Amino acid sequence: MSSASAEPFLFPPLEPHRCGTLKVDEVHTLYWEECGNPAGIPVLFLHGGPGAGLSPQHRRFFHPAHYRIVLFDQRGAGKSTPLGERSNNTTQLLIDDIERLRKMLNIERWLVFGGSWGSTLALAYGEAHPASCSGFVLRGIFLCTRAEIDWFLYGMRWFFPEVHAQFVARIPLEERHDLLSAFHKRLFGDDDESATAAARAWGRYEGSCLFLCPREEAAEEFASDAVSLGLARMEAHYFMNDGFFSEEQLIRNVDRIRHLPAVIIQGRYDVVCPPLSAWRLHEAWPQAKFQLIPDAGHAGLEPGIAAALVAATEQFRTKQDFD
Repeated sequence: MSSASAEPFLFPPLEPHRCGTLKVDEVHTLYWEECGNPAGIPVLFLHGGPGAGLSPQHRRFFHPAHYRIVLFDQRGAGKSTPLGERSNNTTQLLIDDIERLRKMLNIERWLVFGGSWGSTLALAYGEAHPASCSGFVLRGIFLCTRAEIDWFLYGMRWFFPEVHAQFVARIPLEERHDLLSAFHKRLFGDDDESATAAARAWGRYEGSCLFLCPREEAAEEFASDAVSLGLARMEAHYFMNDGFFSEEQLIRNVDRIRHLPAVIIQGRYDVVCPPLSAWRLHEAWPQAKFQLIPDAGHAGLEPGIAAALVAATEQFRTKQDFD
């Protein structure tokens, strides 16, 4: 199954029935869209990265006749402007943006769906505003700890040595002991050519490691100018600031959402966000349903992960038990 397509498990492609922009401060304007049934069960999709932005595929995890599907590009990402902007860009401000969007759309509570950084933001948002959430579907758990950040920058080379060598190729040897600072300096420097090259290298590195069986099209998409600048800049900015979290914040505050139904879906061979983080979250939150997909890496479009994500949204839709 690992080399197959997620296509059979997803709902058919669909277009937004409305979209718009939301100016959240003097710097940032967010892009948002709604799909599916305007009178359906509200669900919020949170994209990864930070900075990766939306894809049309993200609309397809939810039954369009039954869900009111809300998606938006976070600050600095996708169609939100300005792309790759770090000023006024923190997790706390993203949480505020979500609440502003919820109130603008007159939604009382919504199911929160997020993978990778989207799972991080979903947990942070839920712990800040539990009354606004009806439940969670979380994939590829990332708790934004220093150990996970260091793994991303250095540990993935144990599995993808040739990809990591390409990632660091432009960084002088004397700077490679602190790759985050080296990339951050280039991504936010005055040399546009250097910033673009660093962003493409970062994006290709991440995109090359997403799937159990690597897909060149994923590497190319993440290395594209449309994705890489927002992705690399936002990830470097958030990683430099430990995600704007205190130590173990997301684990420590699980009690705030423990009463809500949740599904945790994790690829067994996820190299980008290894399974230990999902396991740690499950240990702190045993009430959440935990699924380890045996033949999958990180991507939401791994067939086994896509099937599990759709099954989870169908469980929420039909109000099945999560035991």
